[in-house]
Amino acid sequence: MGLFDRFRRVVKSNLNDMISKAENPEKMLNQLIVDMNQQLIESKKSVASAIADEKKLERQIQENHAQAQEWERKAMLALKAGKEDLAKEALLRKQDFEKTAAQYKEQWEAQHASVEKLKTALRGLQQKIEEAQRKKNLLVARARRAEAQKKIQETLGGMADTSAFSAFERMSTKMDQIEAENEAMGEIEDMSATDTLESRFAELESSKTNAGGDAMLEDLKKRMALEDKTGDSGTSSAGDSDVSLDELKKKMQQDEAAE
Repeated sequence: MGLFDRFRRVVKSNLNDMISKAENPEKMLNQLIVDMNQQLIESKKSVASAIADEKKLERQIQENHAQAQEWERKAMLALKAGKEDLAKEALLRKQDFEKTAAQYKEQWEAQHASVEKLKTALRGLQQKIEEAQRKKNLLVARARRAEAQKKIQETLGGMADTSAFSAFERMSTKMDQIEAENEAMGEIEDMSATDTLESRFAELESSKTNAGGDAMLEDLKKRMALEDKTGDSGTSSAGDSDVSLDELKKKMQQDEAAE
């Protein structure tokens, strides 16, 4: 059983060393399974060697029994020939081979018991490695989940830094300012367009007013020419001229007021 004690010591030593240096759990577990399988191969070789020794002892037993039987046959042959001394020698040789066979049998029984224990331990070791393989898969899944959670926590921790959110706030404020400036420029352009339109209408109205003044001036000229032709030097004519002048002034005042 020292073989498997050595196996356990080697695996435990490798495991402790790997755990202390572990950076990648999945890689560590895979390597551990590889090491365990390698140790299992070595253990199988040792068990196979023990089985071979058992079979060799078994053959030695069979050969010595066969030799004992052969010398018994020769002793019987000597007795039939009336040679008791020769038969006695043959029986002594038979006894030697039987003793040797008995000694080999004792060794074989001890070896057989040891081999059976080794076989049992080897089967248990194989089951342990299979169990370790299953646990490895579970541990790898847990390690991956833990790593994913760690990355999420690191991401959330990084987002807790207000500098990123402040940058968004500053950018939002800047966009609001740009949009407000664009709206103001739009209003200014609309005002410029309105001022231009109003100035054009004012110019049009001014031209109409000037046209009315021109017409009035022409009418006045016509009336003055007519009066020059039909001029009357009497008092009544002077009075009529005063009245016409007053009316003209009133009309001009009315026109100015209308403007």
